[in-house]
Amino acid sequence: MPVNIPRDLPARAILEDEGIFVMSDERARTQDIRPMRIAILNLMPTKEATETQLLRVLGSTPLQVEVTLLHMASHSSRNTPPEHLEAFYTTFADVEDQYFDGMIITGAPIELLKFEDVDYWPEMVQILDWTREHVYSTLHICWGAQAALYHHHGVQKYELPSKLSGIFEHRVVRPESALLRGLDDSLTVPQSRHTGVHAADLESAGTVEVLAVGDDAGVLLATTPDLRQVFITGHPEYDRDTLDREYKRDAEAGLSPALPENYYPDDDPSREPAVTWRSYGVMLYANWLNHCVYQQVPFEQSHPLR
Repeated sequence: MPVNIPRDLPARAILEDEGIFVMSDERARTQDIRPMRIAILNLMPTKEATETQLLRVLGSTPLQVEVTLLHMASHSSRNTPPEHLEAFYTTFADVEDQYFDGMIITGAPIELLKFEDVDYWPEMVQILDWTREHVYSTLHICWGAQAALYHHHGVQKYELPSKLSGIFEHRVVRPESALLRGLDDSLTVPQSRHTGVHAADLESAGTVEVLAVGDDAGVLLATTPDLRQVFITGHPEYDRDTLDREYKRDAEAGLSPALPENYYPDDDPSREPAVTWRSYGVMLYANWLNHCVYQQVPFEQSHPLR
């Protein structure tokens, strides 16, 4: 089934070329199907790349999805054209009286800042609180996961000795979770972050269950027992060249970054990386949509928590 996105969104042409089934509002209205209403709070500076990655995995699932793109009103984006935001995005103030079946909150390259020092932290807190009553299941990615764990559950982040970048193996520790159905005992997922959370802190909180963890990368996946909050520290939605672009950007900026681990063939950045994580990403997002959202929310609903 398709993901329903605006006809002129740049991601649409990319996804159609890849064979991802997308449709416009006009066609969606002709179908007697209630789509899953999914909000995406896109905190990344390169919003077009991130929205394409997320729409790709959502469009690979068997459910019809209607997407609302959100950006922060309290932050000025310097890397996304204002006309793109004006045409395709809205702000929290415009949707705060609405209800969504699911929501995705992305990461942001601000991990080394204290949460309270982030310029849009007050708005972020407002949105995180709002999700408790207005969203059935929220999937938090990378910094978004750390922010939600901190605000909702009091879990602190910690700075890593150096940036964690590359493709890492993570072992499943709760295979019975619906979020992991159909997946292997080991998950290969990209990581790209300067901070992390301790599994022991999550367990001590008593409100979060760790589902997958890596020897080198630490916690990958955690949820609340009711699956209303899902936390992914990595990026199963990443493109083949995302880590490559990040590495070369940092190298050109004179930051002397380490090579992403387990990424370039023979650690040669001139060679094209192989994609070894896509199936895991598609399945994780499909399981979230199906088991955490679709199977839980009734067909006729105006309030997903009733």
